[in-house]
Amino acid sequence: MSAIRLTRRRVEKVWGRHDLLPAFGAVPHGAPPVGEIWFEDPRGGDAALLVKYLFTSERLSIQVHPDEQAARARGEKGGKDEAWLVLDAEPGATIGIGVREPLDKPALRDAACDGTLEQLIDWRPAEVGDHYYSPAGTIHALGAGLKLIEVQQNVDLTYRLFDYGRPRALHLDDAVAVADPAPYREPTRSYRLAPGREILTEGGKFVLERWTGEASGRMLAASAEPLWLIPVGGEGRLGDAALEAGDVWLVEGQTALALGGEATLLVAYPGGLREDLLG
Repeated sequence: MSAIRLTRRRVEKVWGRHDLLPAFGAVPHGAPPVGEIWFEDPRGGDAALLVKYLFTSERLSIQVHPDEQAARARGEKGGKDEAWLVLDAEPGATIGIGVREPLDKPALRDAACDGTLEQLIDWRPAEVGDHYYSPAGTIHALGAGLKLIEVQQNVDLTYRLFDYGRPRALHLDDAVAVADPAPYREPTRSYRLAPGREILTEGGKFVLERWTGEASGRMLAASAEPLWLIPVGGEGRLGDAALEAGDVWLVEGQTALALGGEATLLVAYPGGLREDLLG
């Protein structure tokens, strides 16, 4: 089988939670809260994308990521776009993305320094099934009470603008330099490509699709263009293995896929849209 189940790595965060999702179990009482679960290739290497589950009990810092040009100018390997799909949202949960009104760079810096930036963010109500694509340069922050899947370019590079007084370093110079302090505009609208196949986002650094219902055939990927498969619910099989929520698979060749009628599967891959994923 030309597919590999990625390994999980729990990451403790001050803003994390003890109640995760059934697939991951609970964090023991008294242990530090878990904020992220990363899915990594056990063989090592430098994959183009990284998949995470995120669990929030507090607002995350207001932050921004650089694009390719800005990152490389600072000696980093590349920029960071990311996308989110909300799996669970407590009443009143929000996602902050963009600012409500355009700001210039000096005004952005002043707002970050005096704490008024929190009020300038466009905090949007979060509901199950909501999805966003956040290009590099977008000012953003996840709110409390969320459980979600994040797909991102595989770069661990975050510049904090504001962190609610927590004792963590800010990166004002870099953050202001790379930020686009403007209202958020969705890069593309989601649409149905075929029955049971919805394109959540395309046109950025990667494509994220949602497949629902029955499907069967062979997943088609090449080693240079792998696919990330993220089972969300229902039943399915990849080769001889069961597709289960809480797992992430990397497909690098042709692998048999069978999804049941209640299945939901996310498919992510770098680059542009590929219509020939299932043969």
